[in-house]
Order: sequence, then structure tokens, then C-alpha cells
Amino acid sequence: MKSQTIRRWSFVHTWTSLICTLFLLMLAVTGMPLIFHHEIDHLLGDAPELREMPADTPKLDLQQLVLKAQAHRPGEVMQYFGWNEDDSNGVIAIMAATAGTEPNSSHTFMLDARTGEAVEMPSANGGFMMTMLRLHVDMFAGLPGKLLLAFMGLLFVVAIISGTVLYAPFMRRLKFATVRHEKSPRLRWLDLHNLIGIVTLTWALVVGVTGVISALSDLVIAAWRNDSLSAMVAPYRNAPPLTQLAPVSRVLDIAAEAAPGMVPDFIAFPGTRFSSEHHYAVFMKGGTHLTAHLLTPVLIDATTLAVTAVGDRPWYMGAMGLSQPLHFGDYGGRPMQILWAVLDALTIIVLGSGVYLWVVRRRATAVVPAARAQVTG
Repeated sequence: MKSQTIRRWSFVHTWTSLICTLFLLMLAVTGMPLIFHHEIDHLLGDAPELREMPADTPKLDLQQLVLKAQAHRPGEVMQYFGWNEDDSNGVIAIMAATAGTEPNSSHTFMLDARTGEAVEMPSANGGFMMTMLRLHVDMFAGLPGKLLLAFMGLLFVVAIISGTVLYAPFMRRLKFATVRHEKSPRLRWLDLHNLIGIVTLTWALVVGVTGVISALSDLVIAAWRNDSLSAMVAPYRNAPPLTQLAPVSRVLDIAAEAAPGMVPDFIAFPGTRFSSEHHYAVFMKGGTHLTAHLLTPVLIDATTLAVTAVGDRPWYMGAMGLSQPLHFGDYGGRPMQILWAVLDALTIIVLGSGVYLWVVRRRATAVVPAARAQVTG
């Protein structure tokens, strides 16, 4: 590779890395506890626990649970019902002052499906884990924060690619995994920086790309609403506002008939950003670990309970659904969590060593002109 080309790639790698390093260090540090969020919730006592009851205890129907939720938080409206992955008797309820209230201002709690008893979920509404999540997702800055982090993610991807290009000629002079211990601290750290960077290359690209996709989730959802959802609810465009909702008792059975072979993930009530003003939207998912993150909406008229549409899944919604669990290592259980944590720690070392190498190099380039000036003077 010609020296001029190397200098160009080196310039790109240096400045894309430096610009995004502080943000990436923050993301790497906050991402570590998020990998083990279930375990940390249990350790901190923030994981909701339901009462022990006989296994054959019957469950309330969904409308009864709606009434229990409304009694728990009077004056608020239902936004979403979801299902707890750890306990099939737990139903996650999200309520807010209005159906269209933005997610960070909603309140999340759990209902015991057998009794309707409300159990608070501290980590979903504040505390350590929510602070880590908000810092990691948007730095408490909403959409501008997400867009800034998406841009930093793109710079990270460019830094990885440019670093790989620079590593190729570097390896022609040294064997793979060589660390020159006999050389100066700067060269030792340069060798470690390059070695760890190339070892974590694939993972870093995966996390970088999925992080960018996740950071753009608000724009992805807005595109889905303006495209797919808008087309599905077009016949209701001029319909009068709803005055009364039909009970939700049967919506899961209705959705199951419309999407056979799938199971419910969550219900979006009318007026939320995942539904329309006139529909219950039941989001159905596949039964495998992979397809469990690919959702298909079934729109049900909130007055007649007739199925009005079974939505297609645009590619960008599929990409978002797959990227978010992959970003946090949620596909492979505990072994993948541990692997993700190790790679995350190695990435912190790469980022820190990159800053160190830049500082040392800057000092060295500043010393040379000063020394020459003393000699000539």
C-alpha cells in the first residue's frame, strides 16, 4: 500500500476514533450491566415476584385485568399489555395520562394474571438499571440523543473498517498476535491495540451496526406508521372518534385465529403509536428464539372486534426486531452473555489504548520541533 494512501486511512481512523471514543466508552460501560439486566434486577431486589399459588389456579380474562389496572392507577389509560418471559402468570401493564403519552413518561407495572394484584417494577420506572438504559439509549436527550449516538455508531464502524485496512500492511512486518515486549510502552500498547482490535473485529461490527439501527428506532417506527400502518387503517381515516371500547377479553383468541402458529407478544391499545385511534393491535411472534423477535400486527376493530388487517412486516421493522436483542447478546443465554461481556471489556481496552497512543504520539511530535529549535538556536 502506498504511503500516501496509508496516511489517508490513518487520518480517517485517527479522527473517527477520537470523535466517537468518549461516547463509545460511555456506551461500553453502560452496556455491561444491561447485558446482565435480569440478574442485576434480582440482585437488587427490583425483579417483580408473584405470590405462590397452586399451579391450576385459573386466570382472569383480559378485560378483568384492564379493570384491575385502571383501579390501580385511576385517571390513567391503558397503553400496552405484554407478557412476562420469566413467569407466565405475570402480565406487564403500561399506563399513562393519555394513550399517546411518550414512553419515558409512562408507568410500567405487573399484574398477577390469577388475582389481578398489581406488583411494582422499580427498574422499569427508575433506579440504577433505568439510568443505565437511558444513558445507553439516548443520554436522557430523547430523539436528538438517539441521533447523536447513531452518528457516533457510524463513526465507530468507519473506524473499524479503516483500522482493518491499516492492519493489513502492519501484519506483513510481524507475525499475527505479536506483542513486542522488549520495545517501548507505546509500541507494546500499539501491538495490543491492534491485536485486540482485530480479534474483536466481527463482534464490534455487529454491535456497531445493530447499535445504529436501534438508535434509529424512533425513525423506523415513524416510517412504519406512515407507510404500513397508515395503509392498513386507511378506511378509518374519516371515522368519528371512539366513544366506547369493546372488552378485550377475546382479542387474543381472535388474533390467534388470524395468525395461526404464532403467539402474542403485546397488545397496543387504541391511540398508542403502535396502533390507531380505532384499533387494538395484537403483535404476534414466532415460536423459535429467532422468530420471537419478528412481530406481525393483527389489527382488530376496537368497537366490533372484527379483524381488519394482518400486517406485513417491512424489512426495516424486521431489522430492528432482530438487531436489538443481538446488540445485547440476548440470543444465546448465559454463555452468550458472558462472551458479550468479555468482548465489551476488550473493547474498553481498545478505546482506552487508542486515546493513550494518540496522546503519546502528539507529545512525541511536539518534542521533535522543540529539540530542533534548541539545537539550531
